[in-house]
Amino acid sequence: LSVADGMPLIWVAKLLGIPLPERVAGSSLFDELSKQSNYPEKRKIFFFGGQQGIAEQAHRRLNETRSAMTSCGFYDPGFVSVDEMSSLDIIEQINAAAPDFIVVALGAKKGQEWIQQNKAHLNASVISHLGAVINFVAGNIERSPEFWQRCGLEWLWRIKQEPTLWRRYLFDGLAFIKLLLVNVFPLAIYDRVLKRSSCFQQPCEIHKDGNLISLNGSVHHKKLEKVKRCFTFVLDQHQGDIVIDCAQLEYIDAACIATLLLFQRYLNEQDRQLSLQAVPKRIIRILSLNNVLTRFTIISR
Repeated sequence: LSVADGMPLIWVAKLLGIPLPERVAGSSLFDELSKQSNYPEKRKIFFFGGQQGIAEQAHRRLNETRSAMTSCGFYDPGFVSVDEMSSLDIIEQINAAAPDFIVVALGAKKGQEWIQQNKAHLNASVISHLGAVINFVAGNIERSPEFWQRCGLEWLWRIKQEPTLWRRYLFDGLAFIKLLLVNVFPLAIYDRVLKRSSCFQQPCEIHKDGNLISLNGSVHHKKLEKVKRCFTFVLDQHQGDIVIDCAQLEYIDAACIATLLLFQRYLNEQDRQLSLQAVPKRIIRILSLNNVLTRFTIISR
């Protein structure tokens, strides 16, 4: 589970016309789930990670204070590599606790890497990296007031609570500013120009001939249904690598790009490859500004 935890994500989404209506903070999600009492059994939570001793503290405090949740276990792997904290013994220990929800707190990069490496072997229905939640539940950190959250200043409150975070937020902020200047603002301007041109008004058409798919016209989030149906059919009924002919493709948005990335991922899981053929310069520019051009194999006719 990946949530839109951060007001800058919402601001960028609005700037780019991405239908992401509101922020969903991991801690807010966790609080809401902990208050829901209309289920016959409590949700079982497993805490994985956090600073030394915090996972155990969160485990004990959750069982003392929350009526709709119970902590079924915790594990603090310490400062070791992702491979070391992915051993069979650790995975079996987590699965033996039979959690419904695994709360991971390892630092964003390491936490996501651990989840991706182990999710297929974990039996929990939901796994999510919610680093601050474990501190909030343990009670050693207080969450910012709602006004600070709405203004996008929760990071400043976190630094006040945990001064050592200033370095992380400094480098994250600089990287975010670079992303805005190099990708987001140019993409927002270019996308607005394209939406006012005739290319955006072209009908979306998709044709399939064996393992060759032709994607034509303007493909955006309101016109994706038949594209998804075609991709699903190809995944279920066809074998071999897939080529998408983009020669007549006029426009794509972030939703279309996400659909292509997911299609590619599912093909890769079947040991199949996806290639984009005869991609127009306009589409190359859109992929580049979305920072995903290198994720695709581009071929000529």
